[in-house]
Amino acid sequence: MGSKIDYNALRAQAAETGNDEAVTVNMEALINKILTKYARDWSMLRELIQNAADAGATRVVIKIETRPSVRVASPQTDDPSTRLKHVLQNHTIDKWIVENNGMRFRPEDWARLKEIASGNPDETKIGAFGVGFYTVFDITKSPFITSGSEALEFYWKGNALFTRSFQHGMFQSTDTTFVLPMHVTDCPVPRGQELFGLCRFLTGSMTFVGLESIELCIDDWTILRLQKTIPGSVNVHIPSSIRCTTSQKLMRVTKVSQEAMQLEAEWMAALQWSAGSRQGGGIETAFEPARKKLTSFIKSLGQSTERREQEGSRRAINTTLDMTLKTKQKTFFHVNTATIETSVGPTLSAELKLSRQKAPPKATTVSYLSQSYDERTASTVEKPTIASDLFESVMPTTKGKIWIGFQTSQTTGLGAHLSMPSCIPTVEREHVDLTSNYINTWNIELLRAAGIVTRISFASAMANSQREQSKLPSIAQKQALTTEELQQIVPSVESLYETFNWKSTTPSSDVGGYIEEAFWSCSSEFDILSSRGIVPYKNVRIATGDLSFIGELPIVPEPLLKSGLVQSLRKEGDLAEVQTEDIVWILDKSQRTRTPAELQQLLAYIAGRGRANRITRDEVRSILKVAVATDEEDGSSRVIALGQIEYYVDPMKLPPDMPIPPNTIPFKYTKSLSKFDTNTLGLQELQTSDWIRWLVQNQSNSGQLSSEHNVESNPAFAANVLKVLSRNWSTFSQEAKTSTVQLLDNCRIIPTKMGMKVPSDAYFSSVKLFDDLPVIRDIANVKEPVLAALGVRKTLEIGVVLERLMGGPSQTNQADSKWSHVDLIKYLVGVWADVPERDRQRLKSTPICPSTTSSAASGEQKYRVSALYEPTESLHRLGLPTLQWPGTYLPESKEGRLLRTLGLRDAPSYIDLVNIIATAGQAKNSALRDYGIRYLIENNQSKGYNAAATGEVKTPFLPVHGSEDKLVAPSDCFTNERVGLFGFDLLRSHLHQYASQLGVRADPPVDRCIQRLLRKPPQSKRHARDIFTYMTSRLGVLTNDHINTLASAKIVPVVEFGSQDNGASTAEAVSSELNGANQNGGRLRYTTPRMCFLGDGGDFRNIFDFVDFGPEANMFLMRCGSKQEPSPAEMAHLLIRRPAKFLDELKVTKYMDVLVMIAKAWDTLKQEKALVEAMKQAPFLLASREVALHGNRNSQDDEDEGVAKTWQLAKASDIIIIGDHIINYQLFKSNVLAAPQQDETLEDLYIHLGAPLLGSLIEERQKFGDFTSDQGTALKLQTIIHERARLYLHQTPKEAIRHDAKWVEKSVSVQAVNSIVVRTSLKGQDIKHTQSRTATLHKEGNQWVIYVTSNYEIWDVSQALSNLLLRRSKPGDAMMLESILRSDLRSLQRKGLNIDKILRQKEREAKVAQEMHQQQLEQEMRARMEQESAEEEVEAQLNGDSTEKSNMPGDFPGSSPAAKGHNDGDGQQSEGFLTDTLKKWGINFGRKPLTNDLNGTDANRAAPAEEDFKDLGFDPNAESHGREQQQQQQQQPATETSSAPKTTSQLMTPEEVESEVRRAIRSSRPHTSASLRSPVDPPVHKVEEKHKFCDAKPNMNILYAGHLSSMPVFLDEDYLTTAKTTGEKFINAHRHGLSLFKSVLTDCTTIYNVPKESIHIFYDIDSTTNAFNRANSLFFNYRRFVEKQHLTMMQQGHRETPICAWSGIMAHEVAHNLEPDHGVGFMNIWQNLEAMHLVRAARIATASPASSAPAAAPPPPGAAAQPARQAAPAARQPPSRAPPPRASFGAGFRRS
Repeated sequence: MGSKIDYNALRAQAAETGNDEAVTVNMEALINKILTKYARDWSMLRELIQNAADAGATRVVIKIETRPSVRVASPQTDDPSTRLKHVLQNHTIDKWIVENNGMRFRPEDWARLKEIASGNPDETKIGAFGVGFYTVFDITKSPFITSGSEALEFYWKGNALFTRSFQHGMFQSTDTTFVLPMHVTDCPVPRGQELFGLCRFLTGSMTFVGLESIELCIDDWTILRLQKTIPGSVNVHIPSSIRCTTSQKLMRVTKVSQEAMQLEAEWMAALQWSAGSRQGGGIETAFEPARKKLTSFIKSLGQSTERREQEGSRRAINTTLDMTLKTKQKTFFHVNTATIETSVGPTLSAELKLSRQKAPPKATTVSYLSQSYDERTASTVEKPTIASDLFESVMPTTKGKIWIGFQTSQTTGLGAHLSMPSCIPTVEREHVDLTSNYINTWNIELLRAAGIVTRISFASAMANSQREQSKLPSIAQKQALTTEELQQIVPSVESLYETFNWKSTTPSSDVGGYIEEAFWSCSSEFDILSSRGIVPYKNVRIATGDLSFIGELPIVPEPLLKSGLVQSLRKEGDLAEVQTEDIVWILDKSQRTRTPAELQQLLAYIAGRGRANRITRDEVRSILKVAVATDEEDGSSRVIALGQIEYYVDPMKLPPDMPIPPNTIPFKYTKSLSKFDTNTLGLQELQTSDWIRWLVQNQSNSGQLSSEHNVESNPAFAANVLKVLSRNWSTFSQEAKTSTVQLLDNCRIIPTKMGMKVPSDAYFSSVKLFDDLPVIRDIANVKEPVLAALGVRKTLEIGVVLERLMGGPSQTNQADSKWSHVDLIKYLVGVWADVPERDRQRLKSTPICPSTTSSAASGEQKYRVSALYEPTESLHRLGLPTLQWPGTYLPESKEGRLLRTLGLRDAPSYIDLVNIIATAGQAKNSALRDYGIRYLIENNQSKGYNAAATGEVKTPFLPVHGSEDKLVAPSDCFTNERVGLFGFDLLRSHLHQYASQLGVRADPPVDRCIQRLLRKPPQSKRHARDIFTYMTSRLGVLTNDHINTLASAKIVPVVEFGSQDNGASTAEAVSSELNGANQNGGRLRYTTPRMCFLGDGGDFRNIFDFVDFGPEANMFLMRCGSKQEPSPAEMAHLLIRRPAKFLDELKVTKYMDVLVMIAKAWDTLKQEKALVEAMKQAPFLLASREVALHGNRNSQDDEDEGVAKTWQLAKASDIIIIGDHIINYQLFKSNVLAAPQQDETLEDLYIHLGAPLLGSLIEERQKFGDFTSDQGTALKLQTIIHERARLYLHQTPKEAIRHDAKWVEKSVSVQAVNSIVVRTSLKGQDIKHTQSRTATLHKEGNQWVIYVTSNYEIWDVSQALSNLLLRRSKPGDAMMLESILRSDLRSLQRKGLNIDKILRQKEREAKVAQEMHQQQLEQEMRARMEQESAEEEVEAQLNGDSTEKSNMPGDFPGSSPAAKGHNDGDGQQSEGFLTDTLKKWGINFGRKPLTNDLNGTDANRAAPAEEDFKDLGFDPNAESHGREQQQQQQQQPATETSSAPKTTSQLMTPEEVESEVRRAIRSSRPHTSASLRSPVDPPVHKVEEKHKFCDAKPNMNILYAGHLSSMPVFLDEDYLTTAKTTGEKFINAHRHGLSLFKSVLTDCTTIYNVPKESIHIFYDIDSTTNAFNRANSLFFNYRRFVEKQHLTMMQQGHRETPICAWSGIMAHEVAHNLEPDHGVGFMNIWQNLEAMHLVRAARIATASPASSAPAAAPPPPGAAAQPARQAAPAARQPPSRAPPPRASFGAGFRRS
């Protein structure tokens, strides 16, 4: 690094010895730039008028002097109108003259005029920037100014502006004049739109400035004269409720005054004239606003005179309009000017003074201009006229503007202008500056002060209106305003409201926001106009209908509802609609009753709100609860409390003139309401029945009803009531009819000829049997059915009939009576329809008829009709009492139907008939019993007996089979003969066909069958067969509960037989017992269906209960849980209880079959934990022990003579599993119990139950001799094992593999020793065996080593290795492995092993693993980049602004900072560079770069493991570099292509691999062309595109720049163009950095012996390419060398990382000499190239540099400066920064 430079000393030296030179300014360009800021119309005039106002002028005169046309002669006429038209149409502007009578220029004014950016220092003036005057240069090059006796002229010398000032004695004038000659000669005189726009601008200029008049003249014609008159001013009262200080307390409103103004305009008719195609121009053209500023006007109309004349010749000139005719109009408005005191702190004051060149004022003003309704009415301006458009900028309508001296583009948001002279605008004075620091604080506070002024103005206007309203009668009487009064005052208030209709402002919406915020926040009180005058807005409501019934509530007048102010208050929630609470409060507190009209309005309001669904039932109740009204009718009045009203009257049902209850509202108030409305009011219709009840119950209450309304004393009123009742009777509900009848039953409401009677005592006029009956009269229009329903009689009362006509009950002698029961029946047939219900019930309960058993002579007994039966023979035979009837009885005659109505019975009920049958049976009257059953069957349907609940009958009346006298109920007998097996009764067979009619079922309920079966199981096997067969037929009705009950019940008979002394077999005994005989001495016992099995049982019949009752019966047992054979679980349960019996019965072979069956069901058995525990403890497993022949006479011969294998039962824990430990078993076979070996499933069972493996009990101590000097045999065996392990495990299930082939390659090695001795012992026993072996397996840490002797046996190796590869090895497995290890690949292929397929699968697995790792690597890379980006941001924040440096031209946007050290970052000491480097490369010392077949023959070499390439950052399966490289490879000499690398399906010897690597190195060659360009059409890959960091980008074109020593340098062609440099300049500027890069590349060539002439350096702009190979020429990117911080590392003396990284990159590119694709062949060459030169790379990378680190080299273009940061304090490091990545081969392929 260079020494630190003392810049202070350099600066002092420059001040002493340097040359002074002035900075020149192009004044013309500067002024033009200033003028671009002034975009509005008439900017020049605006500035001059503003300067005049600042000078105190009251008058301004603007003159346009014209230049006559040289092509069109002036008209030869004295008519001024014609001459003026000619001037407007043909003359051009010569100069502008602007005069004002303000204060003459002072010396300081002349001085400021000659300076740019020297504003007026007077803080009360508007000018601040000092550039406004220079707008005159937009139209002139040499302005001339005269003021008093002094004058000043501006003139140009080249681009410099000069002035010439002088004193003149020509005249002495108090005016100041600006003479502005036009710098163009063909600028036309303004006319039409342009002239009108100018006049309108001048009119607006009169608004807030102090000018009183402005004149516009064209030559000698005064086109426009404006005169402003101010009669005087008055002070405006500031309400105490308004807070006059702004929120930041910078400003306070202290005083407000109001000035009424009159503006008068006089103009010539030329203002509305245009020479266009429309004759006379028309007012429409003049009305169009001027859109262009003065400059635009001059330029747009600055056409050649010839063209204007041509246009003029084509147009018709209007000769009828008098151009000099003058028109005068005036308008009125007022301005409120507020005095603002400021309180600015020193900091803000200093900043404002710095920005606007003057201190902020101590006091300022804000003016508010508006036009009231009266002022607008008084104005003579009407629309649409030219005057209305002329005054448009003065009179704000909907969009007021902010004025800073003159109008700006900023709107105020309300219909008023606001003038703020102290507001700081932008330079062009078009917008309020709210962006500059400090200035925005001042302007925002000023806007807030303006909001306070607008609030004061509004309050003043409302106060004036309130004073005017106080004179109105309604206000004086404190009543609501009348309609006429509202019409008088609403227009002015509406106009005021529209003024304060706040809207969004433009172009800045914040301006209006600050003003409106201050307007509303400065006071919480706000008065508005209501129906009760001007009151606080909080007390005012918005009407939601006709609310005249609560006139006490202030309501917003309807015309004001649409005004903007009201809408704004409503939107913000400050002005709400009338709520129910408001109505309730008024009605409750007003202390007056509502009039009838108000009552109707109240009801109509509630109904309307209900129709709109805007009122709830509770709200209605709360209103009606407090509403009280007065009802006036016929001179009388009554108070109606609506809270007590419940009903309303329907005039269609109840006449309105009828009296109504107090809780019913009169009809006149509800006649306009609908049904829905009355429901809203909570009213119910007054029902006629309720009304009649009220009449009847209150007829004696004189307080509610008068005497004329008494229904019992006034026959006429009673008749009217009956009419109402008759008219509405059909609408009564049955309940209402019944209650009404009951109510009137004792009410004398029926007028009769005998007086008022109750209905039951009155008769219709048709009843004429007696003359003294009370017959109704004076009842018209009353329906007869209604009277009949009330009880008015059409027939005689039954008591009268019985007494007068039949003699009554006291007349026992029929001779004394006038009528018989037959006569009575015939009489009743004729009048039955009119007999009241009460009489009918009496007839039914009175005994009036004799039976056939009565005797007429003896005065027979009479019965109720319902106690008798029809007189038929069948009923008589049943012994029932029948009616005595003379002659033939006809049931369907009128008399018969009436008798049935009275209760005469045509048949006995089912229960009665059953009782008759049962009684006859008990009395042994079989004839009556049988006749009763026959009657029941024959009349089953006709008499309805089939509908009777026969199942509920418990009376025994049916005869059963096998008994003459026994009777049972229908539910106790059945028709299925098989149910007799259970002891059930059977219905007699001749009645079976009628069983359904008698209610008898075929079978009993299955529950009852099961109960009897459980109580009494079958007594023999035949009995069981019959019962079980029957139960099979009932399987469809058995439920799960039935099955569970039967399955666990002991219902299955089993015969146990003793010894068969008589020689009979068991089968014969079973056959005998089946037939019911038990002569063989068998004993009967019972078992459950679940515990027995079906069939003969075979070998298990003496162990389990096997039964066979036939196919049908067995189906029932199977449904109940019986099975064909025991399940494994059942077998296991029984086996662990009686293992010895099992073994004795089954013998060893079949016993082992049972164990196998249990073993196969282990997945099911293990669910029963209790069973498993019992199996572990029970000695039921077979085990063998080998002993001498004389050891056991039951032993079986083994294959070896003199040895016998004995079997015994034992627990699992006492048995061992031999597995693949045959050799060890042979040593200890007489000392252990061994499990059977013939079935692996059985071994699994033993293991599950706790049997240990023999290997777990064996302890081995291995003793090895010295390592042999020649390990070639061991390495050869190791290679075979690694290769053949995949072949061996190829078809082995994954679950059986302990370690796969990959693990073997990584973890298993072979070492050769002189000898191997193994001492084997058995745990727990003092037995040891020592023997020599040729191979054994030994674990060393995480690695396994197979030690072999020089004469090893493959069998020993196979045994040791099979136990390592498989989870449980069998003897055959070791033999299979031995065969694979012994045979070569061709032999194995001949044996059917698919060698190629297995090795290709390995390659595919490697490819998939590599792709997955590549994805993971990319994810990690993205995460690292995001982390580094976040860390850089944190570091930038910690370093502050001092560390922020702007990029140099061409800097890379992604350039990373310098590396901060190269340690691992984990706080641990490194193990040494060589070891670290090897780990970074992913290569271990124990790994050989080459593999080979044992026999040295050609074999398939496996693809390199993808783990070696995971950190290299490229896709090994990516596409090639491009067509060009492939073509160049194809064009190589045949001598080279003939030795091309072998395919991945072949193996190469070490010599072949080394030859390929050397050929790749030798193939490197120099690039002989001066340029290198990418192909025009880059190759299109069919695979997914990926980043290729070693490829040249498709559009890369590099050119030769020169040599650095002997190494060529190339530069990107685009860089040479954009940087405007040459190759020589680039090399000279970056020679040091390039030299360091060259030294790194030279060291890399030394590592690999790559020809130095094939190495090239290039520099590009923005690619991700580290290097690329083009035609075997190697190109390396210097920009990536800098970006990777390798340049900084080299400067700091850290060579390891750059050399490691770029040596990996170089090896990568060298490998591309032979393999263009990133495929397996490429990886083979790359990997072996690095591995073969590993030691040399480590030595060169760690060697000390030849010389000390040179001074820092400048970074190349596009690379960010690399500051050294090693010395930065640790505290400044981001807390989560990750350590920098370690250097590694291939690191160059990672994106930086």
